[in-house]
Amino acid sequence: MSKNARHRLAAPTVAMLPRIADSLSFLYLDIVRVYQDDTGICAQVETEERGKELVYLPTAALSCVLLGPGTSITARALTAFARHGTTVLISGSGGVRTYSAMVPSSLSTTWLEHQVRAWADDTERLAVAKRMYERRFGPGVVAGDKNVAQLRGMEGQRVRALYRLFAQQYKLARFKRSYDPEDWDEQDPVNRALSSANTCLYGIVHAAVVALGCSPALGFIHSGNQQAFIYDVADLYKAELTIPLAFSLHASSNPEQRARVQFREELRLFALLPRIVADIQLLLRPQADVTTPDLEEQVVDLWDPISGSVPGAINHSSDQW
Repeated sequence: MSKNARHRLAAPTVAMLPRIADSLSFLYLDIVRVYQDDTGICAQVETEERGKELVYLPTAALSCVLLGPGTSITARALTAFARHGTTVLISGSGGVRTYSAMVPSSLSTTWLEHQVRAWADDTERLAVAKRMYERRFGPGVVAGDKNVAQLRGMEGQRVRALYRLFAQQYKLARFKRSYDPEDWDEQDPVNRALSSANTCLYGIVHAAVVALGCSPALGFIHSGNQQAFIYDVADLYKAELTIPLAFSLHASSNPEQRARVQFREELRLFALLPRIVADIQLLLRPQADVTTPDLEEQVVDLWDPISGSVPGAINHSSDQW
């Protein structure tokens, strides 16, 4: 097979472009060199025992690649990822921080549009916020007549009850949540571990939000910050993930480091990322079927104020004008 023929076979088509709702595929890499050769994108791993080894990446099947510490990547490989519609994130160790992202131009705006429409409409924004609170409280707890102020009060009571429960479990005299960067070293181990673990969680949520194509800045409960939506989503998991971890480190001499290490070791990152994506989809479009691929989906549609959207890439000269 000729070199040109291999390149044509490797080029993606519309049908081949992976959708986040279908594959939910994330790949984390660290301490490797990523580059493109005549066959595809590969990760070069070098060890003293086994020398240089190449692992070829299933590029067309990947929705998001997280590049951790010690990773280098060539411009040609980045171009190939962009051509295949793969989001590339620069992350911390284990994917628990998100520093920057390369979002391909082929990434669908479907979920960004759902987010913006719901965010811009006060009624829809309240509905999404209530769904977020209901995920924390459990089904049926958030009645239709409760306003946002009441829901905030319920959330405050829930979190205080969790703190009290874990303080009793670990035989702590008392616990009060405190986050003061100016007085960081004087805070107790639980507060320091909780802040560190929450930062790790924010990084993973950020990766999922970017991979889905949503805006991290358009929050439904939080607002006024470039990570408002990340804080919204991360709050769904703190009671399950970061709060228990922080209290378990109440006697640690280095709670921040232990929180980061245990979060990476115990989190099962690749089970959480698809879960976050699915939760965001259900929050924004609770009635949508996000698992069935739409074979008629176009890469680009045209907006219409009456029908909503019309197919792109065709000549509309017969339309009335």
